[in-house]
Amino acid sequence: MSGLNEKTEISKREDRSSVSHNETYPKPSTDRGSFENINAKLANPLAGISHEQLMEDAKVFAETHGMEDLALEFQKGALVAQDPTAFESLSLLDEDDKNVLRRELTHKWDQPKMLYYLVVLCSMAAAVQGMDESVISGANLFFAPQFGIDTRGQSSSSRNAWLFGLVNSAPYLCCAVLGCWLTHPLNNLLGRRGTIFVTGLFSFLTCIWQGVTNSWEHLFVARFVLGIGIGPKSATVPVYAAECAPPAIRGALVMMWQTWTAFGIMFGTVACLAFFPVPDKPGITGLNWRLMLASAGMPALVIIVQVFFCPESPRWYMLKGRHRDAYQSLARLRKSPLQATRDLYYMHVLLEAEKDISKERNKFFELFTVPRNRRATLASFIVMFMQQFCGINTIAYYSTNIFSQSGLSDQESLIASWGYGMINWLFAIPAIYTIDTFGRRNLLLTTFPLMTIFLLMTGFAFYIPEGSGRTGVVALGIYLFAMAYSPGEGPVPFTYSAEAFPLYVRDIGMSFATAVLWFFNFVIAITFPPLLAAFQPQGAFGWYAAWNAFGFVVVLLFVPETKALSLEELDQVFSVPTHTHAVYQLKALPRNIKKHIFRMKVKEVPPLYEHEGTIGTRMCAPGDAGHV
Repeated sequence: MSGLNEKTEISKREDRSSVSHNETYPKPSTDRGSFENINAKLANPLAGISHEQLMEDAKVFAETHGMEDLALEFQKGALVAQDPTAFESLSLLDEDDKNVLRRELTHKWDQPKMLYYLVVLCSMAAAVQGMDESVISGANLFFAPQFGIDTRGQSSSSRNAWLFGLVNSAPYLCCAVLGCWLTHPLNNLLGRRGTIFVTGLFSFLTCIWQGVTNSWEHLFVARFVLGIGIGPKSATVPVYAAECAPPAIRGALVMMWQTWTAFGIMFGTVACLAFFPVPDKPGITGLNWRLMLASAGMPALVIIVQVFFCPESPRWYMLKGRHRDAYQSLARLRKSPLQATRDLYYMHVLLEAEKDISKERNKFFELFTVPRNRRATLASFIVMFMQQFCGINTIAYYSTNIFSQSGLSDQESLIASWGYGMINWLFAIPAIYTIDTFGRRNLLLTTFPLMTIFLLMTGFAFYIPEGSGRTGVVALGIYLFAMAYSPGEGPVPFTYSAEAFPLYVRDIGMSFATAVLWFFNFVIAITFPPLLAAFQPQGAFGWYAAWNAFGFVVVLLFVPETKALSLEELDQVFSVPTHTHAVYQLKALPRNIKKHIFRMKVKEVPPLYEHEGTIGTRMCAPGDAGHV
């Protein structure tokens, strides 16, 4: 196959101006059957600067920000940041320095204990989130008839279905209209750790509040306020993890959010099973469901105690001009001072470029008006929207009702829901490895077709007469769907959105992404009961199966790969025009189907990106950016 030999060079200046609307576009191919050779060279912003000048710049940076004692380390770090693959030839580095960098390449999981302690914090925050979401599934069986909004049996009505959905969806309505938009002011005022502390406190208090409500209106209000604990936390924790993690394992560490959210969902069903047989006490009606809802607040206490033992995000310190604190924070998260100064200086270079961009501009509107930001916003919107419209939370919130409709008793439905939660968690664990090897985009493209098939299987199973194996097929379809969801659309959206936006709009961008997620979560939660009543299970599951097929198409066209790149290098990835990316993927699709599905021998196509001299991947393999 022939194509243009022309390559798009995105240099330091072009990288900066990618946020000022000037971009380099490849010329269209004149050969219809060929690929456009959109081989975008993603150059390091420090490339082209002489070693002498770079060392002088690093020295000035250290002295200007009160780190004169670290001037030599910053000079070393700047040289390594300029070309991380060429450290062997740097005479300024001693053998100990080089051994540290060699080990970083060969033992990427050899990280400081503090980094893993931070991972534990983020994982616990995610587990709280999962419990907040899943305990309602068991409580649904009891509070609905007690408060007169039952959707089962003779008391069922269209009004009850909508009110039942409204109570379930209340936290996500709050997240969409209020909670997520508090992320930026809270982070700006309190930092990442302070925001996590405040939201953990809200989660604890509102979970207890849910347990003492006396009407559906009261429960709705308590759950609505719970959204203040869910929204900012869901936007902050993945960003916090992304800003503290080294590029080589960032995806795996950030995706701990979804892995342990899945664990929280599973543990929430365990709590529901544990409190299911609790009898009412004198003066207390519905003690079992009250304990279910209140139990989700207990892990939040652990977060409140734990969070300030972790270092603050170095990038947040940099935004506040606290460079010494940023270094000290990063030094606790890296194995050596050289790695800390390298990452800090590289961060400084990008922040300096962003200062001119961010002055006196509306950052929210720049998510849509600046091409680089708009592409990140589009991709984040797609993955967040599809996490909801793939149908997963219809099962998370209403699994007991679904299993009950398939013919199980209430307690059997809770046990079946526990099985779903366990599978959802266990099959998220492999993604810790695959998200940084197989890639974010490839995980989505592989799992969307499978989720489509398994949802159709679940829906069609309701055509089987009751007592003839219907329950088993329904459970199998839901479990297989969870197996496909957990390593793909489960961990990818939060990981992807946390890393996609440039630093100067990262809080706003993540607020937008999570607001999208929680708004459509609200839509799913409030509409599924009436949808189930109107369409029946066959139509309801078929509806979401169609959305999964749609998800495959939009991810293929509009979601670029981001694995193993530094947060700064992603500015350059998102500088490739949307049309260029979409055309490349369409032309690559037939070749990828032949190779990966039919196992045929086909010619390789040129990769979409090359990464030269950057902190992340050195060279993008053909399958990394441009292949299914």
